[in-house]
Amino acid sequence: MQDHADPRELIGELSDRSREIFRHIVDAYVATGEPIGSRSLSRRLGMSLWPATIRNVMADLEEIGLLFAPHTSAGRLPTEIGLRLFVHALLEFGDISEDERTNIETQCASAGRGVSDVLGEATTVLSGLSQCAGLVIAPKTDRPLKHIEFVNLAPGRVLVVLVTADGVVENRVIEVPMGLPASTLIHAGNYLNARVVGRTAAEARSEILAEIEAQRAELDELAAGVVAAGIAERAGGAPATLIVKGQSQLLSDIQAIDDLQRIRTLFDTLETKEAMLRMLEAAHQAEGVQIYIGAENNLFSHAGCSTIIAPYKDGNEQIVGAIGVIGPTRLNYARIIPMVDYTAKVVGRLLWDGKDEHKAA
Repeated sequence: MQDHADPRELIGELSDRSREIFRHIVDAYVATGEPIGSRSLSRRLGMSLWPATIRNVMADLEEIGLLFAPHTSAGRLPTEIGLRLFVHALLEFGDISEDERTNIETQCASAGRGVSDVLGEATTVLSGLSQCAGLVIAPKTDRPLKHIEFVNLAPGRVLVVLVTADGVVENRVIEVPMGLPASTLIHAGNYLNARVVGRTAAEARSEILAEIEAQRAELDELAAGVVAAGIAERAGGAPATLIVKGQSQLLSDIQAIDDLQRIRTLFDTLETKEAMLRMLEAAHQAEGVQIYIGAENNLFSHAGCSTIIAPYKDGNEQIVGAIGVIGPTRLNYARIIPMVDYTAKVVGRLLWDGKDEHKAA
């Protein structure tokens, strides 16, 4: 688990009594989202503590920045710093049930499906189990190709359609000379299919470009230009993509107009490429599950949400993407953190198995 502002240094300022009271305040917030007062806490604790004693402890916790009063009532809520202290220093992690493990593995491990389908299912099941929006970064795809085709879109624009051996379809638009005849696109497609099918584009690229440069390729100048543009677009693998599932889960927790505006802002953010890049950067920062809470959230700092993500790896033990959830700051962290961690491991294992199966074939 990655710590981002180390609130744990505050732990030394808390007595056992303060920790217990603080833990119950956070538990109540996670359960209801509402502030809790000293009388209610006294009943919850089942301890011989008078409400006045609890109020004194709550005042101390507020003074060091772990609690705040949302309005004039006697109730208190944890601050974002308080939540971070709780998650990183006081939280007792649970474990996901056997049914949840089976559900995750069954949904993700459908045979004969492409990487995008597996990741989409993983995100959907994670969203459903966590009651949050599920996020996943689909990795760059540089897998062997099954078919490549050029389709004329408009004057000067051609669609490159690539189908990988595991069934993933990728589309790229390239610029071509105006008035390019259809026969040139057919010729270019036939040429590439004869040399790329069964290989990754990166593997075939240098050989193809060398042939064109040496004028050994059976291509006229126009077709050579199309081939070079098409293979160049594919050279580094398809760009990573952000898959978001279960956005409606975020709408079920709205309690005020401010919440609605926060969610709208988040939806806008999730549609930007910047969100994907931030998630990828976060995934590469450290091993294991990472937690971003509220305004200290490096991913969506303006959204007032919490994000829990974990990187997943391919068969070469390289981080290729990240999977996780985003929701309100009052997430059930004890349940969701191990759930995200387990899903990331399942996805990584499936990617590894898929790679091994392809090599065996």
